[in-house]
Amino acid sequence: MALTALLLAPAASAQSLSDGSIRVGVLTDLSGVYSELSGQGSVKAAQMAAEDFMKANRAYAGKVSVIGVDHQNKADVAGNKAAEMIDRQNVDMLVDMPTSSAALAATEVARQKKTVAMVVTGATTALTNEKCNKYTFHYAYDNYMLANGTGTAVTKRGGNSWYIIYPNYAFGQDLNRQMVSAVQENGGKLAAPSDATPFPNTDFSSYLLKAQSVRPRIFGTMQAGNDLVNVVKQYNEFGLKKQGIGLGIGLLFETDVAALGQDAFAGAIATVPWFWNFDARSRQWAGRFEKAFGKKPTWAQAGVYSATLQYLNAVARAKSDNSDAVVRALEGHSFDDFFARNATIRPQDHRVILDVQVVQVKGKSESKEAGDIYRRLNTIPAAKAFMPLSENKCRM
Repeated sequence: MALTALLLAPAASAQSLSDGSIRVGVLTDLSGVYSELSGQGSVKAAQMAAEDFMKANRAYAGKVSVIGVDHQNKADVAGNKAAEMIDRQNVDMLVDMPTSSAALAATEVARQKKTVAMVVTGATTALTNEKCNKYTFHYAYDNYMLANGTGTAVTKRGGNSWYIIYPNYAFGQDLNRQMVSAVQENGGKLAAPSDATPFPNTDFSSYLLKAQSVRPRIFGTMQAGNDLVNVVKQYNEFGLKKQGIGLGIGLLFETDVAALGQDAFAGAIATVPWFWNFDARSRQWAGRFEKAFGKKPTWAQAGVYSATLQYLNAVARAKSDNSDAVVRALEGHSFDDFFARNATIRPQDHRVILDVQVVQVKGKSESKEAGDIYRRLNTIPAAKAFMPLSENKCRM
């Protein structure tokens, strides 16, 4: 496949690199609840980005490598692994970082060690607010975007009464706050206060019984990965859909739908930054990934590719892998690739804003091919999808 002009960056001498090479570190979940949506697929996506960059920039041929490290979804492990990757493995950039608590821990280490970190899969808005820093960039999505898209869309469609459950760690706590705010701002209300659930968790029966008791229009689940799969499985087993209680999903990945089948999720509305058959550009890249990895990509894995390539292109523009120089090359940069449409990297908070899609899960009978799971309801433009700077608390 011919690389598009958007992949190309001005060539620079590899002699400008601090140790003669660039090493990308994919800090991710390789063994736990988020390993399917991220994991080895994210490592492969970063490797593809490195290969494409080197093909387009011959001066860097053989100079870019990728390593993947498991942070086990634990903040302390993530912080320790980030330090080890930077200090012992000479990693120049960290990427991915599912689980918000792990992302916060890793980016604090990156700040201290002046290393660029591009968070793709961690969702907390703290990354570009009270916990922002000069070396951290937030890619793909965040909790404000999820709530702004899904909470608004579902409430305006008649889902004006909610009962919400959320995993009891940084991601879930933040997403619950954002979702409650979006529901209320659009005229909805809570049928009962939100409830925190253990993380990870397998038994959600007590929360489903409570939903049956308070009878909201929407049962909102802010879980992700295997936890979300367990929630939806039990939601169907308890018959809430048949009882007229709809399902509102805070964060949805393709792997979640595949785990239970589309009909288990059919009708649910979610907000995503990308899906593989969105258009011809998306299909083309997804086909390459599937050939290389054996599975269709999740939007998290596609986001890791895009983030890695944007970092590498910034190194080429800066003609250096010095973190301060790369940060300057990233700040304010606008681009449009197969994943990030109409994207800009805001210099004020390092939030990467891009167009996002509000989607509805199709029933299996509606799918035209394997993996055709989403019906696009509308696009939220980049300028409206993310937290406005007027509400931002970032002070770098």
